[in-house]
Amino acid sequence: MAHASSGRRGRRVFLVGATGTIGRATARALVARGHDVVCFVRSRPGLPTGSDAAAPLGLPAGAAVRFGDVTDPTSLARDGLRGERFDTLVTCLASRTGRPRDAWAIDHDAHLVVLAAARASGIGHMVLLSAICVQKPLLAFQRAKLAFERALIASGIDYTIVRPTAFFKSLSGQVEGVRRGRPWLLFGDGALTACKPISDDDLARYLAACTEERERRNRVLPIGGPGEAITPRQQGEALFALLGRPPRFRHVPVGLLDAVVWGLSTSGRVVPSLADKAELARIGRYYATESMLVLDPASGRYDAAATPGTGSETLFDYYARLLRGEAEAERGDHAVF
Repeated sequence: MAHASSGRRGRRVFLVGATGTIGRATARALVARGHDVVCFVRSRPGLPTGSDAAAPLGLPAGAAVRFGDVTDPTSLARDGLRGERFDTLVTCLASRTGRPRDAWAIDHDAHLVVLAAARASGIGHMVLLSAICVQKPLLAFQRAKLAFERALIASGIDYTIVRPTAFFKSLSGQVEGVRRGRPWLLFGDGALTACKPISDDDLARYLAACTEERERRNRVLPIGGPGEAITPRQQGEALFALLGRPPRFRHVPVGLLDAVVWGLSTSGRVVPSLADKAELARIGRYYATESMLVLDPASGRYDAAATPGTGSETLFDYYARLLRGEAEAERGDHAVF
């Protein structure tokens, strides 16, 4: 189903998940491309209403801000969409922790609510920020995201599903420690995995372009950043080079992660709070052993050459900005390392 005004700039875009790091960048990118952007965010005491709320939330001045509950169909319709016409819905909404209850509540259930509201209001296109790791769904949040992807594809409206590789913020947890003299932590030999990390702004520009480019409709699009795939060892080597120091590594066997997962999983059968910790440990093991690249379903191997890239900023550019104090690593609750 194609909307009548598809293919033009100056579209009306309804954005959810706008206050996360990717969401804020996407709002900036959409406004920069001349779109009329409405950001639907959670109510926060003490904030002004309307466009005056944009700056305190880190959103661009050209974006309108409306408050409500994205999990509530009535609030979405009454407080967000308000019976107005929108060309595209863009969602950067994601669970903050990856815990099973949060994942299914946000990555799946809340998105179903958003999808139903979009269809009811006549929105003809939905751009979904997903994740490349759903190719191999071993974790609750991956299964939840994949289940919603399937629901969106079956919904009958036009869709664009964007599956980015690793985010810069997810690969920056050790920068401050290394700057203070600690070694860089590696699992195994540091070459078990590779990725083509993408910056917030480069990903945001890609998402914004998806609202306009018809060839991206009804497709699942993996996307990474510029350059070659890099391993954790290469990340550490580059950081030490930026600091002008010889590399120092600490190697941790993957078997240690397996032991932690087993112990927490076993204890979680008795102590429910430990079950969530077990899932977080499984998330850690996943990222320590699986590449964030396109997975070849025939061979079961990750393929860097098949992983497209976009943008101009590299992870090492970002590391340099962090060290100069020109950027801040907003890692969030879902960060693992």
